[in-house]
Amino acid sequence: MDAQTTVIDARQSRQALLAGSVGNFIEWYEFGVSGFLATVIAANFFTLQGESEITSLILTYAAFALAFFCRPIGAVIFGRIGDRIGRRPTLIAVLLLMTLATALIGVMPTYASIGVAAPLLLTLLRMFQGLFAGGEFGGAVSLMTEFAPKGKRGLYGAWQSLTVAFGLLAGAGLVALLAALLTPEQLHDWGWRIPFLLALPMGAVALWLRLKLQETPTFKQAQQSSGETTQAPEVSLGGVLKTILIGIGRMMGWSAAGYTFLVVMPSYLQTSLHATFQQALVATVLANVGFALTILPAGILSDKLGRKTVMLTAVIAVILFTFPLLHLLQDPQSSLLTKGIAVLIAGAAVGMLAGPGPAMLAEMFPTRVRYTGLGLAYSLSNAVFSGSAGLIITGLIKQTGNLDIPAYYVVATSVVSLFALMTLRRDDHLRSLNAR
Repeated sequence: MDAQTTVIDARQSRQALLAGSVGNFIEWYEFGVSGFLATVIAANFFTLQGESEITSLILTYAAFALAFFCRPIGAVIFGRIGDRIGRRPTLIAVLLLMTLATALIGVMPTYASIGVAAPLLLTLLRMFQGLFAGGEFGGAVSLMTEFAPKGKRGLYGAWQSLTVAFGLLAGAGLVALLAALLTPEQLHDWGWRIPFLLALPMGAVALWLRLKLQETPTFKQAQQSSGETTQAPEVSLGGVLKTILIGIGRMMGWSAAGYTFLVVMPSYLQTSLHATFQQALVATVLANVGFALTILPAGILSDKLGRKTVMLTAVIAVILFTFPLLHLLQDPQSSLLTKGIAVLIAGAAVGMLAGPGPAMLAEMFPTRVRYTGLGLAYSLSNAVFSGSAGLIITGLIKQTGNLDIPAYYVVATSVVSLFALMTLRRDDHLRSLNAR
């Protein structure tokens, strides 16, 4: 009987890993597509008469930022539902709503068709996307880490970050393919719609996987404990809010560096360094490859050495190498190979943060508030330091003409994360989630 139970548990762990990952893949595929097509979306929806190309891009990133600022609201709404009725039903609902909002963008009329209503409707849909996506991360990471076998929580959590890389790579690859197969006019006219419409079949596969899920054993145990005479220790609101703030600090550099290097880079290379659309996409693909290559090794290392050791090493690397790497990209004398290696290294440094990151966040919160707490810490950090990255960087470059703005932004946020990560306990990776 014990052997059978172990087999079932192992199968459920694999199902949770796959079902949790696939929703994150769709979420970041869409956000990646939106970032990689930012100049196309700006031309179709945010081009104002008499304004420059960079102004249209700033308006596009403003809509991006609004979507990210809706994520914390979604994290609270769906997090509370997920902490009360369960991870499984909440993640199914979030997936359906997120898929629908993404697909609707693919059929949106442009500014040329309906005028100012077009950017307003697109911004509204992006806000709904952010709201629903805000409920994805907390549930997926709770699901994956609560089902993780002993000693593999970092590895299981790292799969969430790896599917972020896969989603961004899939988005970049598809946009690059469309750019190669279609003329610039076709891409701007109707080709940009294809990536958004593909969310429908992706969502159908993800829904099938999530319907097969069972509730996590950790959540079941917490529910059972709360119904017993001996109540579990109370979770104070003040304590949870303090933990969320610490989580934001620990994530700040990860959020800023990740979105700057992996998503904003194409537009920066085009508008500031005058690279072609194809060159910018190739650079972004290389950065995401570097990101993907280090995520799982970093997660595995954090299970052996601890989250603190791995994440501190990674954030120090980001601080030390960001300026030299950016200057290599700016140098017209640098070869394409050198620039390719530079963006690969930049992505790899972010991957070292993203690998242990999900497990680190899950270990910060008790089971009864884990969905809400880690989801809110993640979404607030991303709202401020990822969602606003394109707006801040592009706006400051326009105002100052300083091409080093992306490096200043990444280094400043990473220094804050350095101090926040120093507060991590060295044995968090060894403690059971059931005990929290």
